[in-house]
Amino acid sequence: MEKGGLDELFGWISEFAPSFSINGNDVTVLKEPDSFYQELKKRSASAKERIFLTSLYLGTGKIEQELVDAIGEGLAGNKVKLVVLLDHTRGSRGNPNSRTTLLPLIQKYGNTVTVALYHTPDLRGLLKRWIPERFNETIGLQHMKIYLFDDSLIISGANLSDTYFTNRQDRYYLFNHCKPLCDFFAGLIDIIVRYSFQLSSDNQLEIRDPSLEHPYEGDKTTYVNQVSGEVTSYLDRYRTRKAESGDTWVFPLFQMNPFNIRLDEAVTRRLFQTDPTDSRLYLATGYFNLTDDYKEEILHRSRTQFDILTSSPQANGFLNAGGIAGSIPAAYTFVESEFLNAVNNSRQENRIRMWEYSRDRWTFHVKGLWYFHRNVPVMTLIGSPNFGFRSVFRDLEAQVAVVTSNPNLQASTRVRQWCPTRCFNDWNAECRSGLNISCELFAPISDYLRTGWVLLASLFIVVMEATSINLIHLVTVEQELKKNEQ
Repeated sequence: MEKGGLDELFGWISEFAPSFSINGNDVTVLKEPDSFYQELKKRSASAKERIFLTSLYLGTGKIEQELVDAIGEGLAGNKVKLVVLLDHTRGSRGNPNSRTTLLPLIQKYGNTVTVALYHTPDLRGLLKRWIPERFNETIGLQHMKIYLFDDSLIISGANLSDTYFTNRQDRYYLFNHCKPLCDFFAGLIDIIVRYSFQLSSDNQLEIRDPSLEHPYEGDKTTYVNQVSGEVTSYLDRYRTRKAESGDTWVFPLFQMNPFNIRLDEAVTRRLFQTDPTDSRLYLATGYFNLTDDYKEEILHRSRTQFDILTSSPQANGFLNAGGIAGSIPAAYTFVESEFLNAVNNSRQENRIRMWEYSRDRWTFHVKGLWYFHRNVPVMTLIGSPNFGFRSVFRDLEAQVAVVTSNPNLQASTRVRQWCPTRCFNDWNAECRSGLNISCELFAPISDYLRTGWVLLASLFIVVMEATSINLIHLVTVEQELKKNEQ
C-alpha cells in the first residue's frame, strides 16, 4: 500500500484482519439482482474444482430450482467439491425448505456434496423448547453471504432466494482470479461447517466428528471455546502474512460475537471516528437500528460528513407481512426519527443527513460503507452486516474492506450522471454499489407515520432484542444449575 496515501488512511486495518493484494481490474461491481443470479448460475454450471455457497437460506421456488440445476450441471461435468453452509433454523423452516431443495444433490452425488446448517449455541434448553418457529431465528443466525467458484468469489448481502434475484436491491462484488483470497474464505467456511450439523441423504442432521461438542445439547462453554479457538488461530495465521504490493487490497472482516470474535465491529468503529476534514462517509442499511456504540461514534466522536441511506417503509422487506412483523417498517421509521432527533439536538444536522430509498415494487436490502477522500471513493465495506444489534451481537457476519487506488475500480464505483443537483452533492454511495437508478429515488425522510401507534410498533424491535438477551441469560443459568447438580 502506498506510503503517505492510502497506507496512512487504512494501513491500520491489517492490525485486525488479514490482507490480500489484488488487481483492481479483476473486481467487477454487479449492478442488478438478475446479474447476480445469472452469474451464480453461470459459474455454478462451469465450475471445475469447487463451489462454496454460504447464505442464510436457499429458497424453494422455481427460480431457486434453476440455480440448483445449474449446480448439478457443474457436479455432473467435473469432479467438483460442493459445500453449502446455511442457517439451521431458517434453512429448516417449513416444508419444503432449504434442506429438501438440496437433498437431490446429496442423493445423486454423495460424498462430493456437503450441506451444513449452523446452529447458534445460544438457542438451547428452555429457549429451544419454548420459542416457536420463525421467532427462534431472533436468537442468532448464520448470516454470511459468500459465493465462491474455483478461484473467484462474490461477496454480497443477498440471500439465495427469488426476490434477491429479481426486485430486492442489494450489492454484489465479484472478485476474479484471486486464488489466495478464495483459499482463505474456503478454509474459514470449512471450519464453521465442521462445527455445524451436516445433512444426510435421508434428511437427517448430525455432528459427524464425535470429538466436537454438540451446539445446543453439549456444554456451551466447551463448544464456544472449540469454535473460537480454531477460528481465531486460523485468522492469526493469515494475519501474519504480508500482502504483496498492488493497487487494491482486500481485508476480510468477521463478526462472530457468540464466539467472542469482533473484528468487524472494531474496524467499523474506528472508521466511524474518521476525523480528516477532506473525507466523507456514506452509510447504507436496509434496517436502520444502529447499536449505541455506533451511534456514539457517529454523533460524538466523528467530525466527518455522514450521509445515511436506509429503506423507506414502502421498500422495507417486511411491508405487508402478516402478524406483528407487519409493524416492522413503521418501527424502523420511528427508530430513524429518534436518531434524527439526537442529531438535531446536538446541532449536527449539517454534518449528518439521512435519506430513504423508495422504488416502485422494489425492496431495499443494501448495506455498506463508502469512504471518500478528497472527493474520490477509496474504500468500501461490502458484505452481510447491517450495523445493527443483531449484526454485532447475535449473528455470524462477514464483509470485506476494499481499499483501492485503481482508477478503473474507482470509476466503476462512482456514476455521477444520475445524480442531479437536488440530491446531495457528493452522494454516490449507491452508484458505487452499481445501482442503475435515478437520484429521484432518494428522498429526505419525511414526517409521515410519526404517530403514536408507530411508537408502539417500534417496541417490537426493542422487546425482541431485550427478550432474547434475558432468555439467553436464563438458559445460561439453567446450564450452570445442571452442572452444579452433577
